[in-house]
Amino acid sequence: MGRILFFALIALLFFWVIRSYRRALKKREEMHKQPQFLEGEDMVRCVYCGVHLPRSESITSEGRFFCSDEHRRLHLQSES
Repeated sequence: MGRILFFALIALLFFWVIRSYRRALKKREEMHKQPQFLEGEDMVRCVYCGVHLPRSESITSEGRFFCSDEHRRLHLQSES
């Protein structure tokens, strides 16, 4: 009975060491990764209303940026 307990304790100790080593590796990898939220995108300003928005979400017309197709249309009408 004593041997079974001894080997069970050895197995638990081995399991605990492996688990903490894997957690430490995972933490180290996470610390070295660059957070994605720090990667930015160019912001542009709507010519019509002045709101700032990411370039990927803007509508471009004649080299100008707009927040919506309606503002693009209204701006083109006001120029005419």
